Amino acid sequence: MPAYNSLSSDEPMVEGKRLLICITGMPGAGKSTVATLLRNYGFSLITMGDVVREQAKLHNLEMTDANLGNLMLKLRKDLGPAAVAHLILKKIKQDSGIKRDIVIDGIRSIDEVKVLKTIGSVRLLAIHASAETRYNHIKHRGRADVPLDNTDFLIRDQREIDVGISEAIAMSDEVVSNNNLTMAELQNKVLGIVRKWLDNIDSINNGSFRNYEQ
Repeated sequence: MPAYNSLSSDEPMVEGKRLLICITGMPGAGKSTVATLLRNYGFSLITMGDVVREQAKLHNLEMTDANLGNLMLKLRKDLGPAAVAHLILKKIKQDSGIKRDIVIDGIRSIDEVKVLKTIGSVRLLAIHASAETRYNHIKHRGRADVPLDNTDFLIRDQREIDVGISEAIAMSDEVVSNNNLTMAELQNKVLGIVRKWLDNIDSINNGSFRNYEQ
């Protein structure tokens, strides 16, 4: 696997009106479901896993769980624990189609959160679900990187823990338990939290300027 050069730290160190909702949680908890919900309400969506997959494609790696996991670890080894967050900042800077408010799916460490705070107000939302629920979610989503079996699933869990996801979950601003929720129940819980955050940001910025109503 190729080595990666250090990323330059030229991102703007500015706290602006942008709201970044960063979603964390163990694999299969429902992070992508929540992220898609928020995209449907007007947020731009960036998925950290997609950023890793883009790197894998650049280096002609097969999109297996093992390859993507090893690449994620390689990026962090070469570029530091916030490597993927730095790649996301570059993506935001280069893509004029990304809106002011963004949902970022797949936070794995507090180091990533610290980097993202350089471009806006960050709120960390953890999605929790039991191991059984998560395994069932993963098996039914039909991606190429689905774990081969329960042992593979446990290895994936441990890899996430090793890079700091437990701390990210523990330090989250809000937690949503996604065990046995209907889609409507999950939506109501998430939107209640997000509306509170938006109201708070708008108040700090002296006036409401968002209207995320479907």
